[in-house]
Amino acid sequence: MIVSSLAAAAALLLVPPVPGAPAAAPRPVEPVPPPAAVPVDAAVLHRPGTQVRLPPGVKAPPRLSARSWLIADAGTGEVLAARNAHRRLPPASTLKALFALTALPGLPPDRQHTVSEHELRGVGDGSSLVGVREEVTYRVADLWRGVFLSSGNDAVRVLAGLNGGWTETARKMQATARSLGAYDTRVVSPDGYDAPGQVSSAYDLAVFGRAGLRNPDFARYAGTAYAKFPAGRWSYDIRNTNRLLTGADGVRRYPGILGVKNGYTTNAGHTLIAAARKGPRTLVVSVMNPRRGGAYAVYEEARDLLDWGFEAGARARPVGSLLPPRATAPVRAAAPPAPVTPAAPRAVRSVPPTAAVSVATLPDDDGPHLFLPLTFVGSACLAAATLWLVRRRTEQ
Repeated sequence: MIVSSLAAAAALLLVPPVPGAPAAAPRPVEPVPPPAAVPVDAAVLHRPGTQVRLPPGVKAPPRLSARSWLIADAGTGEVLAARNAHRRLPPASTLKALFALTALPGLPPDRQHTVSEHELRGVGDGSSLVGVREEVTYRVADLWRGVFLSSGNDAVRVLAGLNGGWTETARKMQATARSLGAYDTRVVSPDGYDAPGQVSSAYDLAVFGRAGLRNPDFARYAGTAYAKFPAGRWSYDIRNTNRLLTGADGVRRYPGILGVKNGYTTNAGHTLIAAARKGPRTLVVSVMNPRRGGAYAVYEEARDLLDWGFEAGARARPVGSLLPPRATAPVRAAAPPAPVTPAAPRAVRSVPPTAAVSVATLPDDDGPHLFLPLTFVGSACLAAATLWLVRRRTEQ
């Protein structure tokens, strides 16, 4: 009885599968074509040099002189291409984008405030100013236009005071950066004025630009080309210093431009966060410190990136994501591989379009395909060995 049972078990294990029964499909070497919404390993953007994934025949991104740059889809957060994305460099006034993300929610635009003398102390030498004056009453909205259009460090000083003070605002900005997944940024001076240890990156600046576009107040201020700034009983005209938005100083206005923020200091060079919309797509770019082309090269290099992104870049596969890492953890935890059962084929895990799951981790999902065949082979070998031992003892 024992011999016959073991023999039957061995025979069953060696019987070919019944026609129509589900079988594990062979693992593809690479998805063809890979889903455009599946981001790749975040480590890719930490590599030096230009990172881009293009199908055959698709034009490469332009060669720029900037020390670092990045272009991304503002809707999905997918990074289309980047160069030295996480290189830490002085951000200049592009850091005001983070300042606005931090302070805007707590300051009602219609709130009125009379500026006192001590609030303007500490503005750095050579700072860009909008012309805030003591003993003049401003609406918060006026001060924000001074920040976005004239890059006024004096307006930042007043708003930071209303936001809890200079040091507290820097701390809050640091916390905001962390919450957005911008880990390259170190905030020392909230207005972006050069300060020891103050850095950001093309990646982080693009994160700030994308997040800002999702805030209606931020987007409205960032896209304003001209405004009136009060000066007591009268007011004067101010113009946005972002030349892609105004078309000033010989720089052509970019079609569909949404603005955002430019900056310059001696230490940082020229920096820029820009965004533009064409049809259903919105792109955000960041450019840091071009080394050729003069004072307005940052705008022309951003223009070249946007042109590429709306044309050839539309077919590029993502090399990363601007989405914060904390948004991806629940996705990984909630999407384990489905078990293989005789009743149904193994379910294929789908990755949501906005999930920043590394492509490199997807092949690891194939463990059950290897485990089950090895289990069957091992069981068959064990049954055969047991059968041989029983027969040997019977003969003896």
